[in-house]
Amino acid sequence: MSTADQTPEATLLVVDDEPSIRELLSASLRFAGFSVLTAADGHEALHHQSGSQIDLVVLDIMLPDMDGFEVLRRLRERDPELPVLFLTARDDIKDKIQGLTVGGDDYITKPFSLEEVVARIRAVLRRTHPAEGEAPILQYADLQLNEDSYEVHRAGRSVELSPTEFKLLRYLMINAERVVSKMQILDHVWDYNWDGEISIVESYISYLRRKVDSPENLGITDPDEARALTPLIHTKRGIGYVLRAGK
Repeated sequence: MSTADQTPEATLLVVDDEPSIRELLSASLRFAGFSVLTAADGHEALHHQSGSQIDLVVLDIMLPDMDGFEVLRRLRERDPELPVLFLTARDDIKDKIQGLTVGGDDYITKPFSLEEVVARIRAVLRRTHPAEGEAPILQYADLQLNEDSYEVHRAGRSVELSPTEFKLLRYLMINAERVVSKMQILDHVWDYNWDGEISIVESYISYLRRKVDSPENLGITDPDEARALTPLIHTKRGIGYVLRAGK
């Protein structure tokens, strides 16, 4: 069956005043299995919302008629639960803080990877549109995280994590097999006004490895079972970290 014959994964609204960006995103997102509407400014975005059931908005901040923060406010007046992912060339930390403070669900800066945009969209949709009757559980390989009960299991064994370790692991899991930088981790796991050293990320990755990837800390005593435990948290030197089964 072709992509065109399949039921769309979700309906997205892409709002950006640059025609090349709109066309690139809409084509790529349709290829990924989404139904896509596009708008060149805030008023067109609001018009689409009036006539269509939209599951998520990819929203630029720099628009010709009103900024993305105002568009988000108006969209949420009509649909308070509508997920919004900010996509913008502005990478100032104040914009990131404001974007999330006004209710944005995620934030990506240009230039961007299309694979990253698709992964972020799906992660936001999983958080905001769970399947009916589906438990809020993230699963990767033999690692499982329950967002409601705050329980984590690896190889069938319970893993005790601090709140920050839990948040860090969750971020790695929703971005599984995608390398995330230390700055991305700081942005999503720690507060945006964090004034400490970036080395805090290295420290918490180390804590998490000891709890998730160590047979001894998991209580695995059988030598064969210990050898079979595949490390999941990997360092990409000079780039960041990735959750992956294998190097």
